[in-house]
Amino acid sequence: MTEVLLLRLRGQRLDGAAVQALRAEIATASGAAQGGSGALAGAGAAQVRAYAAVEHAETYVYLYPDERCVEDSLAALRAMATRRYPEADARILRLTTDRAGASAGLPAPWHYIVETDVLSEAEDDFNAWYEEEHLPGLASVPGSVRARRYLCDAAPRYHACYDLHTRETFGSPPWLAVRASAWSDRVRPSFRNTKRTMFKAVE
Repeated sequence: MTEVLLLRLRGQRLDGAAVQALRAEIATASGAAQGGSGALAGAGAAQVRAYAAVEHAETYVYLYPDERCVEDSLAALRAMATRRYPEADARILRLTTDRAGASAGLPAPWHYIVETDVLSEAEDDFNAWYEEEHLPGLASVPGSVRARRYLCDAAPRYHACYDLHTRETFGSPPWLAVRASAWSDRVRPSFRNTKRTMFKAVE
């Protein structure tokens, strides 16, 4: 799936009931689409994944559009998001990289996100570092289930996320070894508007 709608809900910690209600609304709308009516008639078989920040009140909700009608599905999901969560920061993420991790197939309740901009003069080096060293390196750490990068239609423009089997994966010796490279030291001073957050899945 190449495009995703992300809702950033600052100051809110959604619980499982709220996430299930959102899934039910989308499913109901998808059923209504059989008759060609309803505000979410174009949503189709969209999927919802939600994560609550561990250290503060914030929830990120990924809305994955129906792959059969991505454009219509995204538009319908954005309409729903505006109505249900008018205070949400809604943005489109376009997938650029998706790597299975060393622990692919295991449950991944932890979700670590790095959002950042980068100085324009360092952007080529930044992207090469992420694609050739950093993302593959973190994906290879035991406990990493999946690693992905997206381009965002709003700042920060770069969104990297890691699905982890255990919270201890983050900060483990192999994880820190990947972060400690000379290339990493060269690239990081060019980061701007950076936000790093550990989340846990809301079911």
